Order: sequence, then structure tokens, then C-alpha cells
Amino acid sequence: METAWYSQIPTIHYQSHSHRMKSNTPQSMQLIVILFVALGLIGLALSGYLTPVSRIILDPIVSAQTWLAKRYQAIQSLITQPEDINSLRQKNMELEAANSQLQVQIVELQQQVAEAQLLSTLVDYERRHVENQYIAAAVIARDISPFMHYVIIDRGSDDGLRKGMPVITQQGLVGNIAAVTSGAARVQLINDPGSSINVVLQQSGVEGVVNGQITGEIELNMVSKNATIQPGELVVTSGLGGKYPANIVIGQVVTIRSEAYSLFQSASLQPAVDFSQLEIVLIITNFQPENITPLVPESSTP
Repeated sequence: METAWYSQIPTIHYQSHSHRMKSNTPQSMQLIVILFVALGLIGLALSGYLTPVSRIILDPIVSAQTWLAKRYQAIQSLITQPEDINSLRQKNMELEAANSQLQVQIVELQQQVAEAQLLSTLVDYERRHVENQYIAAAVIARDISPFMHYVIIDRGSDDGLRKGMPVITQQGLVGNIAAVTSGAARVQLINDPGSSINVVLQQSGVEGVVNGQITGEIELNMVSKNATIQPGELVVTSGLGGKYPANIVIGQVVTIRSEAYSLFQSASLQPAVDFSQLEIVLIITNFQPENITPLVPESSTP
């Protein structure tokens, strides 16, 4: 019995080893098959044969991911949108405020440049007319009446101004001082209905009188019927009457009117000065107007 038992041991051992060899063989084969299949798929993929298949598989996945990403972005935007809107509104308000400040600064700078240019022009005028002495004044108010044409300037008797002093700009004659206080003066413009100036046409030498009109225009009157005048002629002060110095520009002849039954002809004038844009004027302080009214004989009435 003992011999038989020992004799069975190798048999049992051989069977166990054989069984292991048999069980390992299918696993190795599986690995080899999987390896070949993987290599084949890689080869097909590299050669492009699997592209349609990959598209069929991957397109739904990509579409789903894109859809989810868009929804996520929409939700995130919805959550953060109020803060973004408030921030944009605040920035917009700040930019509008800064823009308004810049616009104000631009306007101020433009006004300063215009004033500097005007003052430079007035200084040049003074240099060309050294025979006169001047005081510069700013226009601070205008007469609101439609029938009277005056401006108020910021210089008065404390600055040496007197009634009757001529007021000019670099373009030409503005008017004269009509009333004075210590710190201001009223200037009667040459287009006021009460204004009357003795003038001469610079080219032809024809004399006449320029009168202001209720409409704010100026008109040349008292021109001899026999005188020849042309549109475009320059009209200047003649110096007669003692009210203004001679050779101050008033304007140009525009249209001429000559009535058959009238002893004189007249003409409308274009003023050299734009009265609506008056800002700074010059007052001639060394010219003393002469009142010759008492010397003019009164017209007798029948």
C-alpha cells in the first residue's frame, strides 16, 4: 500500500503542470489576438479608413459637449450679467462726464484763442494808427429794444471815458459814447435811428450823410443827384461836423437809388462791422468831439 501511494505522487504532479500549460495557452492567444487587432485598427486609422466610423461615433459626443458648453456659458452670463451691466453703466457715466468736461475746456480754449486773435488784431490797428490813443473795452450787454441800437461796455468815467468819444474795432466805426457812469458806458451804434455821420466815398470823393435805420441797417443819403457813385465803393468818415475823426471805415455801397422827382440820390450800405458779433472795442480817447449845433442856423419856417 505504501509503494502504491508513492508511485502516484509523480502522476499527480504531472497532471497539475499539464493543466497549467493548457490554461496559459488560451490567455496568450487572447493577448496576441488583441495585439494584432489593435495594430490593425491603428493601421486603418493612420491610413484614413476609420475616419467615417470615427465621425459617426465622435460627432454626437462633440455635439453634446458643444451644447453643454453653450448652456454653461449662457447660465454663467445670466448670473454675471447684472454686475457687468452696472459696471458698463458706471463706466459710461464716467466717460460722459469726462467728455462734457473736455467739451467745456475746448469751448473755453476756443474763446481764449478768439479773444487773443482779436486783441492781436486791435494791437496791430493801434500800431498802424499811432496818432490816436485807445482804451480797450469789452461788450457786457446789448439793448433789447428793436428800435434802438446800443451796447454797454465795461469802461466808464473812472477810466477816462467821456460822452461823444468815438468807438471802433479793427474793421471800422462802431459808434460813439452816448452815456457814461463810473464803471460802464453806453455806446450808440451807427445803425441806430438817431445816428448821423458825415461821410465821403473814398474813390469818387462824393460827400454824403450816413443814417441808421429802425431795421438796423445803414443808408447813405444827401448825395448830389449829379454825383456818380458805384456799388462797392468804400465809405469813410469825412471829419466834417466834428463828431468823428476822418478816414474811419463805415462800409461799402451796395445798391443805389435815384428818384426822378428827388434832388438827391441814396444808397444802401453794407456795414464794415458786424454789430451782432461785437465783443471787444476800442475807444479813441484823445479825440474831443466838437458840438457845432449852436453854430448851425435853424431853418426858418414860413
